Amino acid sequence: METKIMYDQFYQFQGRPFQLTPDPHFYFESGTHRKALSYLGYGLAQGEGFIVITGEIGAGKTTLVGHVMNTIDPARLTAIKIVSTQVQGDDMLRRVAQGFGITDEHLPKAQMLQRIESFLHAQARKGLRTLLIVDEAQNLPPSSVEELRMLSNFQLGGQALLQIFLLGQPEFRDLMNGAEMEQLRQRVIATHHLDPMLESEIEPYIAHRLSLVGWQDDPRFTPEAFAAIYAATDGIPRRVNALMSRVLLLGAVDQLHEINDAVISTVVADIGREHEHTETSTPEAFVAAAVKAQEAHEGLHLHQVREELDVLRQSIGPNLALDENQQALAEKLAYVGDRLALLEQQSEEQGAALRRVLTLLVDWVEADDGTVRAA
Repeated sequence: METKIMYDQFYQFQGRPFQLTPDPHFYFESGTHRKALSYLGYGLAQGEGFIVITGEIGAGKTTLVGHVMNTIDPARLTAIKIVSTQVQGDDMLRRVAQGFGITDEHLPKAQMLQRIESFLHAQARKGLRTLLIVDEAQNLPPSSVEELRMLSNFQLGGQALLQIFLLGQPEFRDLMNGAEMEQLRQRVIATHHLDPMLESEIEPYIAHRLSLVGWQDDPRFTPEAFAAIYAATDGIPRRVNALMSRVLLLGAVDQLHEINDAVISTVVADIGREHEHTETSTPEAFVAAAVKAQEAHEGLHLHQVREELDVLRQSIGPNLALDENQQALAEKLAYVGDRLALLEQQSEEQGAALRRVLTLLVDWVEADDGTVRAA
């Protein structure tokens, strides 16, 4: 008889409640998020200036803003989101222009500003306000911040044409305190730092997300399990999600209907052992080390492995092609991609580990027989 390994099937969920991708559908209003919503509501009511939200990696900034956007009438406000990638001032303007549908990349700066202003005027004449959301604001160089500040100067009839949300990691607060940011600070009308969840919020957070996929108290969680989850994650939502995905997977493999602190400790130990192998120098050795820690008790179905392989390929790039001789290794690499995606949430160092492994993989395939080719 085939064993159900995918935890959503085993526990009869209607979906996966702890995906790492931000999803406003799963928004949970912790105390710190409730305060942030108050500041965001106040800022939106003002209709001008900058609103700044900061928080640790995985604190829920993107989910929070997605939740806010879902509550706004699109017939009254147009929201454009861009992600900062350390672009300089002129490049930032081009990113903003592209977000507004201005696709001519060869426009001189003066004409680009004129086109942006014309777009904002057209929006205002339609009775629409325009909101620009800039994520990863800690990567913004001063020149880009200054260009954003200049964009906030556009007015029509004494009313601001553009309002800007800046989302960033904690270091953005230090950036804002610099002497060159004085003019920006004068334009900030609301700011809030998202703190981790309290220990008392871990249980309702997990129950909330599980309830949205049809959880019927299977598996049941002991109070000690919630305490162990908090201790392992410091209350950061994305870390909780990463850990819970692993916990539920182990629960499905071992057919557990109760999750206690011992189960949490087992998963945390597994993750710790995987972390020890992230410096392995070759793809083959890395796969052997990473898979060895998981194969004994995971045994994922082939179709799930192939789904995870697709995710890994997308992470590397769309131009990676594998021959038949490499397929077995590639399928095992799917385990690694999944495990690393979870490990990345444990610390910023895991992001660097992921990039190193993916680079090693591409270099190894290219050196083998040139199977990386243009699409």
